[in-house]
Amino acid sequence: MAGRRTPREFLERCVEVIAARDKKVKAFVTLNLAAARKSADAATQRYKSGNPLSPVDGCPVAVKDIIATAGMPTQMNSPIFKGWRSRHDAACVAALRQSGAVIIGKTVTTEFAIGRSGPTTNPFDPNRTPGGSSSGSAAAVGCGMVPVALGTQTQGSLLRPASYCGVVGFKPTIGTLHTGGIHPLSATCDHLGVIAGTLEDAWRVASQISLVIGTPASHFLSAAGPEPPLPQKPRKLIRLYTRGWAEVDSDTRQAFDEILAKLRARGVEIASRHDNPDIGRLEEQLDDGMDGALAIVAYEMKWPYEEYIARFEKRLGPRIRDLIDRAHKMTPVDYENLIVNRRRMKELVRQSLMGYDGFITLAASGPASVGLNYTGSRTFLVYGSWLGLPAFALPLIDADGLPVGIQLLGVGGADAALYATASWMLRELS
Repeated sequence: MAGRRTPREFLERCVEVIAARDKKVKAFVTLNLAAARKSADAATQRYKSGNPLSPVDGCPVAVKDIIATAGMPTQMNSPIFKGWRSRHDAACVAALRQSGAVIIGKTVTTEFAIGRSGPTTNPFDPNRTPGGSSSGSAAAVGCGMVPVALGTQTQGSLLRPASYCGVVGFKPTIGTLHTGGIHPLSATCDHLGVIAGTLEDAWRVASQISLVIGTPASHFLSAAGPEPPLPQKPRKLIRLYTRGWAEVDSDTRQAFDEILAKLRARGVEIASRHDNPDIGRLEEQLDDGMDGALAIVAYEMKWPYEEYIARFEKRLGPRIRDLIDRAHKMTPVDYENLIVNRRRMKELVRQSLMGYDGFITLAASGPASVGLNYTGSRTFLVYGSWLGLPAFALPLIDADGLPVGIQLLGVGGADAALYATASWMLRELS
């Protein structure tokens, strides 16, 4: 927050935008404006007395509707949870409330963050998807309803909608942000992340969640604190040519190449398989392992989705049932082999990035597609989720008025260094 308005004034501006735009965008499932105003008034008094609780005190935040939020339903876009209310906040929401953030409402998700789409439309074109599964979170930020929203990613669910809606997406290293109170999909692939209008806001919210609540048996967000890391020009980046490039249209490809040309003009070295055969071999192994990423998710969905199917099968979408069918065809040895291979690939990525500042690629295969049932390809994003790498989606491409994000990925745990690179890129290329 820039300090030009009180928290209450800022909240009321958000409420005005919601009233003006949400009938068409349909980003929110639930709003709790009475509670939000009470929180904003309390934050206003703290600022007036010179005692704000944190850098996010008074900041309106929307919450994806698979994240438990006391005082509002948490319904997972599923009829079996219609009207369900948690008696407590998820860890991330509790951390933000303790920090003075204003929880304004719950945003649309696909069914359990992996199944049927919701009604949300793209803020740039109502005939296009906003992406999924953090559909409402990205759309709400993309059209200025809120400055920040919480989202999750198990495969492509945060960075893809951020790309389609022209905003910043931040998926920290797996395990960095506490996922307690978030309805599970995959115990080893679920990430909590942040979608925001600015890179700094995304970092501050993630930083505050990490510092206040921590994560059991895991690390804090690197360099977490009241101020984000300073921009840092990267020396070398690896340009990934992976399977997703077969899906990319010529205009998006040309725009991406122009970004790389601008980086080179500023003295950044861009390496690729064309000049380093080791990078080509890494890409082949990433592509070979990508299908196994979804198999891991399916196997880890056995609880609680097997029970849901046993009790409510006809009320669940086909995507959920298909994934559990896939899990039933796997043995424990199949799953164990996938985990061993993932461990090997994490080490291979770590070694490949030695001497480099990160991977650069797209955050989506192009602009948002027409229609709301299909939320877009996740191909570019699976690698980072499968391997738990920190990643950013940066709104740096305009394709005839529709945004496409650039994706940066780094070594696990090196979130701060990747942020510094992302910050420099936005400053230089926006």
